[in-house]
Amino acid sequence: MNLRWTTFSAAPHRMMFFLGMLQLILTIFWWLIDLLGRYTNWWHPPPTIIPSNWVHIFFMLYGLPTFFIFGFLMTTYPRWMNGQFIPYHHYSRAFFLLISAILLIYIGLFTKLFILAAGVLLFLIGWGTVFYTLLQVYFHSPANDKHYESVLNLSLLAGFIGVLSYFLWLVTEQWLFLNFALHGGLWLYLIPVLITVCHRMLPFFSSCVLPNYQVIQPIWSLPIIGICVTGHAVLEMQSWLAWRFIFDMPLMFLVFHHSLRWGLWRSLQIRLLAVLHIAFLWLGIALLLYNWQSLTLLFSNQFILGKAPLHALTIGFMISLIIGMASRVTLGHSGRDLIADTFTWICFWGVSVTALLRIFAEFLWINSLFILDFNVLTAIIWLLFLLPWVIRYMPMVLLPRVDGKPG
Repeated sequence: MNLRWTTFSAAPHRMMFFLGMLQLILTIFWWLIDLLGRYTNWWHPPPTIIPSNWVHIFFMLYGLPTFFIFGFLMTTYPRWMNGQFIPYHHYSRAFFLLISAILLIYIGLFTKLFILAAGVLLFLIGWGTVFYTLLQVYFHSPANDKHYESVLNLSLLAGFIGVLSYFLWLVTEQWLFLNFALHGGLWLYLIPVLITVCHRMLPFFSSCVLPNYQVIQPIWSLPIIGICVTGHAVLEMQSWLAWRFIFDMPLMFLVFHHSLRWGLWRSLQIRLLAVLHIAFLWLGIALLLYNWQSLTLLFSNQFILGKAPLHALTIGFMISLIIGMASRVTLGHSGRDLIADTFTWICFWGVSVTALLRIFAEFLWINSLFILDFNVLTAIIWLLFLLPWVIRYMPMVLLPRVDGKPG
């Protein structure tokens, strides 16, 4: 038992990725059960303390991607800045806080509001523990250039405030707090973190495997990205949806520009690299849909796309990038070859299929052609593709490295 625990706790990404993979399945499994109760007559799910939509959004913004982000950053911060590796007692304490928080949230969801709120508060404490640990690396490292880490720190702070806002909404029922938790969590925390990681890593990974590759990482684009996501968040929180194109249009062109300059087409030669580039392309597609939605609202006052842009962003971009990056990190840090086999390739493309189905679910005329609602079908497809991925990759974070090296 001690040997198993020693292996599992040998590196922060092992513990955090395990929790992330677990949540990847639990989140959508619970959501599928809820959707079956809404859209079919098969059964009636037990009632939740708060509307299930708000729980689903909390999981998708904070209680799922955050574990992969924490695992990745606690591994890369010391490497990027030549700092000291994070001590075992720091990341293990954070793991126990976060897994206990998730357990309380699930229990409280079906029992008492104070248990749910306690779970979110414990999640906030776990978040603060990780953030403090990353800041220790940041402030004590000898590196001179820390502009990527500075952006990530601000984004993690925004995420911390987002979780705090969600907790305050639970105890006060004030819409102001929930509004920030939803839109601030997505546009000030999650999207900036993911874009910054892509900006830092996609050119680097590409340069490692593509011959005659020119690394392009324009520093000027990060401030523009920051302005655009902040502007979008403010307009969302003010419900000025028709004007989001002011910030989404330049961001969209910037994303497509970077995607092409970073070698999208050349990346298709190598699957493990291609998954990251394709995930980043989904960000541009999502912004295209956001712009379409905004301009249609501005000129015709019609909200024609519903939540299609949101799910292109969260499923198409976020989940695709998580699967691509987690696959790469898990393979590399378990001593395996950095190769995406056909199994991984199919699982990855299953995320894009899931995103497309969820986009189609916004159009009633398409739903009317099928017996099963597209929202339910999306959740089923999610499980069909990602459950096998978890079954394949979770043992890699539980078992010793195949090359016999520590970590």
